[in-house]
Amino acid sequence: MKVLISDSIHEAGIELLKRHAEVEVATSLSEDELVAKVAEANALIVRSATKVTRRVIEAGRNLMVIGRAGVGVDNIDLKAATERGIVVVNAPDASSITVAEHTFGLMLALARRIPQANASLKAKKWEKKKFLGVELRGKTLGILGLGRIGSEVVRKAKAFGMRCIAYDPYIPEKLAEELGVEVVELDELLERSDFISIHAPLTESTKRMIDDSAIEKMKRSAYIINCARGGIIDEDALYRALSSGRIAGAALDVFEREPPFDSPLLELENCIVTPHLGASTEEAQRYASLITCEEVLKVLRGEPPKNAVNMPALPAEVVERLRPHLRLAEMLGSMGVQLLQGRLAEVRVTACGSFAVREYLEALTGAVLKGVLSPILTGGVNLLNARVLARNRGIRVTEASREDAGSYQGLLEVELSGDAGTVSVAGTLIGDEARVVRIGRYAVELAPQEVMLLVEHDDRPGMIGRVATLLGEHGINIGAMQVGRYEKGGRQLMVLSIDEPATKEVLEGIGRIDGVHSVNVLEL
Repeated sequence: MKVLISDSIHEAGIELLKRHAEVEVATSLSEDELVAKVAEANALIVRSATKVTRRVIEAGRNLMVIGRAGVGVDNIDLKAATERGIVVVNAPDASSITVAEHTFGLMLALARRIPQANASLKAKKWEKKKFLGVELRGKTLGILGLGRIGSEVVRKAKAFGMRCIAYDPYIPEKLAEELGVEVVELDELLERSDFISIHAPLTESTKRMIDDSAIEKMKRSAYIINCARGGIIDEDALYRALSSGRIAGAALDVFEREPPFDSPLLELENCIVTPHLGASTEEAQRYASLITCEEVLKVLRGEPPKNAVNMPALPAEVVERLRPHLRLAEMLGSMGVQLLQGRLAEVRVTACGSFAVREYLEALTGAVLKGVLSPILTGGVNLLNARVLARNRGIRVTEASREDAGSYQGLLEVELSGDAGTVSVAGTLIGDEARVVRIGRYAVELAPQEVMLLVEHDDRPGMIGRVATLLGEHGINIGAMQVGRYEKGGRQLMVLSIDEPATKEVLEGIGRIDGVHSVNVLEL
């Protein structure tokens, strides 16, 4: 696997990658240079400087994953990546503490006018009365965006004795209650807050949300801090408010255009600025690098990442809990496609009982498709691009769920159809261990093994012995055996776990045994 790193990241992540992949670090590339280099890469890792445009993505004919060593992914064309089935991962937890601490550094600097006092004293002035400040204790802090960083800011604000209110239309009420935060509408937050701290992503709905009309609702004594994304504050409106004394002050770590050397905000004494330092600590950079590189390696290995931006939005703890389910789903898909004869036309996935959680079904289907397509395609198949690859091959994918799981708590059924017929398999979990419980119409109770021999035969004495004898004559050891049937005296399915794949000669020999109807070898 080849990994291209086009922005500077902490060496810890690079060292991790080098143990598993071929790594090239090439920074400060133009778009043309990046297009040329990305052509052979399986993974691209960036920070905020590199712009991963549609052109770059389309040039990456072997790209499986794009890693952002940080939180925001507005420099990556997510739509283009998703269309190509390329997973985009980031490191959302890496800088939460660091950005929250920087937020409070700026808040304290505003409240006590620390940068101005520092500049004054270095200019040989002693102006104690000029720099009268305010306490944070007892003040109301309004948080715009109560995600990871916003929540961390709340915890720190509580330690300072501040009252916290928040505006976030997507936050669960339970989380706000646990944090001790009052959730309010935006207008109320603007009107009540002494300090306002922004921790929202830059989207169409948040772009320039702090404009003239929003600032007009704020207290004249209010301060505003932005350590999130430039563009959330209308900088022209903020300049007018600060220069006229409409609000007391602002602290900005991010700007709509960076570096903001032509911004008039830099000329104002009541506007404190830092050059996008929110995540710039040794600890955060190391953590971001390691998390991103670990996520990239997971995708390259075909494992589900925790922090995929353009995959089903599941919390990390849910992804961890789903890992056994995803392994089961992938295994059932692989078994099904190996049993199917002829061209594959449709894959149907049905989640039953405890598996039938609507939010999980997309991930389970992706895992099934990964199992289906991996034996067919030589390129990398993952949970995201599996669905795209299936669609590109004209394979119909349908999903369903039902409460009834029969005698099982949870059940996953996979049915594959093609021009030569239909096959189906079903499985469940015993603890975290996968079990195949049905192959076609035959009920089994099978712990899947690396190599399995499936023999459909007449239900009569001696059949198992004949097959076992023939395997023994060819030096093939049997590790385990299961027999399933759906009616006495009809047909049976014999499933044998064998220590090595059976040769064509062995399979043909089994097929010639009187009463044998079909022979299949499955390799998982």
